[in-house]
Amino acid sequence: MGETPPFLADPETTRESIMRATYLALCEHGYAGLTIQRIGEAFEKSKSLLYHHYDDKDELLLAFLQFMLEEHEASLPETADGDAVDRLERILDGVLPPSLPEEHRGFTAAMVELRAQAAHDERYREQFAEHDRVFRDQLADIVEDGIESGAFREVDPEPVAEFISTTVAGAMTRRVTGGDDTAASATRDELEAYVDRVLLADD
Repeated sequence: MGETPPFLADPETTRESIMRATYLALCEHGYAGLTIQRIGEAFEKSKSLLYHHYDDKDELLLAFLQFMLEEHEASLPETADGDAVDRLERILDGVLPPSLPEEHRGFTAAMVELRAQAAHDERYREQFAEHDRVFRDQLADIVEDGIESGAFREVDPEPVAEFISTTVAGAMTRRVTGGDDTAASATRDELEAYVDRVLLADD
């Protein structure tokens, strides 16, 4: 099934083991093909624990989204690490790499499927709204730091963060629904041009 993210590679608690199994099952089967039974096949402990903690697939997936958000927030540095330009580059490299390994493509596709549930399920909508808020805030903080350091022009950080996050979300969706990496690569290039044209301060 490939390698899991570092924070799921060596689970220490039952919750982490369940989240790891959910990740692996999502990568392999996607949302539509996911069942508690298939999650149980990737779970190293008794399958009865899954039913003990979660009533159905959606309850487990909502818990998984919350877990992923917690892990992302925990990974954010308490202080600015590196200059704003480099930090923004690292984020864009992470969310829009030139290509995706098969497992990562499967997981991205599954997350796109999960996001689609938000169109008619308030529980998913709340989870993804929170994920989006955290990502936008992270981008806005970087832009603010760049303005303070003189690396970026005097722009309004909030709409810049909104534009970048929305563009990234669209590119990720196109990448896994359009069949290749062309859209993501082109979008990444245009985001570079946007940063140069709109954000970077004149020398």
